[in-house]
Amino acid sequence: MASILTGKIPFHHGEKKMHNLLRVPSQDNPTVPSLGFGAAYLLRTAPLLAIGSLDQEGRPWSTVWGGEAGFANPITQSTIEVNTPVDTSYDPVVRILLHDFANDPTATSGNQKIWSGLIVDLETRRRAKLHGKGISGSLDPADQEEIPGLGHTGTAHLTVHIDASLGNCPKYLNKKRIIPTLPAPKLISNSPQLSSEGVSLLDRADCLFVSSSHGSIDMDTNIRGGPPGFVRLVSNEPSGAVFAYPEYSGNRLYQTLGNLQANPLAGYVFPDFDNGAALYITGQTQILIGKDAARVLPRSNLAVLVTITAARYVEKSLSFRGIAGEPSPYNPPVRYLAAERDIPTVPKDDGSAVTATLIKKDILTPAICRFRFRISDPAKLGKWVPGQYATFSFHDELDMGYRHMQDDDPTSLNDDYIRTFTISSYPGQGLGAAEFEITARKHGNVTNYLFRTNERAGLEVPLKGFGGNFQIQKGRDHIVPFIAGGIGITPILAQLPALDTIRLRLLWSVSVHDMGLVLDTFQRFPRLSGSTTLFVTGADPQDKNVVEQYQAVCLSEARIYRRRMDAKDLDSSLADMWYFCGSPSLKGSVLTWLTGKNVVFEDFNY
Repeated sequence: MASILTGKIPFHHGEKKMHNLLRVPSQDNPTVPSLGFGAAYLLRTAPLLAIGSLDQEGRPWSTVWGGEAGFANPITQSTIEVNTPVDTSYDPVVRILLHDFANDPTATSGNQKIWSGLIVDLETRRRAKLHGKGISGSLDPADQEEIPGLGHTGTAHLTVHIDASLGNCPKYLNKKRIIPTLPAPKLISNSPQLSSEGVSLLDRADCLFVSSSHGSIDMDTNIRGGPPGFVRLVSNEPSGAVFAYPEYSGNRLYQTLGNLQANPLAGYVFPDFDNGAALYITGQTQILIGKDAARVLPRSNLAVLVTITAARYVEKSLSFRGIAGEPSPYNPPVRYLAAERDIPTVPKDDGSAVTATLIKKDILTPAICRFRFRISDPAKLGKWVPGQYATFSFHDELDMGYRHMQDDDPTSLNDDYIRTFTISSYPGQGLGAAEFEITARKHGNVTNYLFRTNERAGLEVPLKGFGGNFQIQKGRDHIVPFIAGGIGITPILAQLPALDTIRLRLLWSVSVHDMGLVLDTFQRFPRLSGSTTLFVTGADPQDKNVVEQYQAVCLSEARIYRRRMDAKDLDSSLADMWYFCGSPSLKGSVLTWLTGKNVVFEDFNY
């Protein structure tokens, strides 16, 4: 509520608790106790309004209405009106705000229902939060023929009073062009255990809308966006599914999380912009901070865990579709559950962390370098084996502290600067017992930093551990086909000394500008070229060094094609088990070409 003396809205105790837990500096609440000018303008021009309200049990629910600009408009300085087609059978907020108005004569006489809204234009990435109380509402039934098995639709008329509004930043909003479509609802599932359709939607959703309440005083509705799959399904039991999602770096108001500190109930809607389906959820939340968040979603400092208490999946419940546009440049990669990925072994925190010191660099091409590290205390981590990766933390070297917006480097705002690199050396081969090498391409903050750092500078970074199990089977008399894309050669480099190269069939797709990597590999492992077929891509080089490297490679025993790899280049009769390491696009092609074969691949998604 606004202060009588200042006109400002103070933070409530839940928000203050979040600020204290996350050490947020003292600040004023920018929420204004009215319908602000920017929010009023957006209301007239935006095609979507997410709405939250509480059912008779006090549980929050969320929905999304609209489809085209003009369905919602201010009618006074503190009142707005909404008129739009809706699913009248299964949309939970329709029942709360409209059916109850019709059936409860006290709803318009002092017993007004609280509500919250988020007006959003995904095409321009603009949004504004609203909250207040419902004044009146009604439903006009649609003039349509009854269809067995389908729910009803109608036109919603809702008038609400605005108590407060707040404009929000565009981070994490993935662009979409919204197209109006009439609902044709069909209930598929009405259970806290998600149906297969609900699981599929959760797994590919790139946004959700969440509503929360601060007791019965006020509510908040907001959006959470990210890359498709940023919400992870933890379990799906009959008693209620559990899902988790990370909270990315934001404006540090923590209004939603502050509400959840005061009242852990929340309502969610996951819209399917492709087909108009909606997954409506209400549940119990748990805020995870620091190590608790990382334990569930590694690389997260803040996350929300949700146990579903009621849910429904409804086909064609929404009055719009969305055509996908540009994803947000601020989206970090998907953070998978700890149970979904092979998490590297982390040494026990006994006050003396294990570090890796950079002791040598070999520049192979302008963009590829081999780095040698020495481990400070190898006994703490145990022995690593070929086919594993090393996990480093560059946080102390590169983290610049909190930033709200940083358009020149957007993904750095949620970067923990923890990186995994495949080890490209064989244990003990020409290296000290506590040494290992990685071969990396310059790409992003960490590798750019490594390229700039002189080995004589004594760079020392925490080494979190070793993980992975991309080992090549060494059975006798078996052909071992390995497909590599560019720097994807690194896993096999660490295993070559233990492999019989006569049995190896290496198909390596590589840019002509990476000939330095190819030449270095053949010089270090001379017998490898006789087992290699190269597919060299890219325009003819102008650089003299690259030309000379390419000419030297052409003198090797390798078979060389000046084109991209294709399906006809893979002899599927060679073996039932194939190995692959390369880009996602090449992986998709290879898996298609080798349908029916067992393809073991290195996964760079983690």
